[in-house]
Amino acid sequence: MALVRWSQQRDLPTFPSDVLSMQREINRMFDSFFRTGWIEDTGLAPAAWSPATDIVENDTGYVVKVELPGMSKDEVKITMQENQLSIRGEKKHEEEGKENGYHRIERSYGAFQRCFALPTAVDASKIDASFKDGILTVTLPRSEAAKPKTIEVKAR
Repeated sequence: MALVRWSQQRDLPTFPSDVLSMQREINRMFDSFFRTGWIEDTGLAPAAWSPATDIVENDTGYVVKVELPGMSKDEVKITMQENQLSIRGEKKHEEEGKENGYHRIERSYGAFQRCFALPTAVDASKIDASFKDGILTVTLPRSEAAKPKTIEVKAR
């Protein structure tokens, strides 16, 4: 066995890039696990997916925006029950024929359901939903009972 003398100039320049690439790979695994609930490429279970959602509260109520690329409005169902908003649907896998061989499939397919508990009462009769460019926008106005009341102070 031959002994090789350690050289700082030879070994250290790769050290930072190796650690950073390992950190990126660990971050990717954690992101993938918490986003889908399954570890990628195991073949053990179908990949569940959850569309990205923004919820904004304003003076009149709430606005919920959900990214649903490649879906149509007919593939989405929205329900509101006891201050819980439920959005569900299914994104079908596009079949392109057996002659086309896939090398990589990264887009998510399958059924999803997102449920959100809202902190104040919503007027269910005035809920509005629109779908444009793959973005579902649901507007949820507060009920009159949940809106803040301004009380005038009277001088005596």
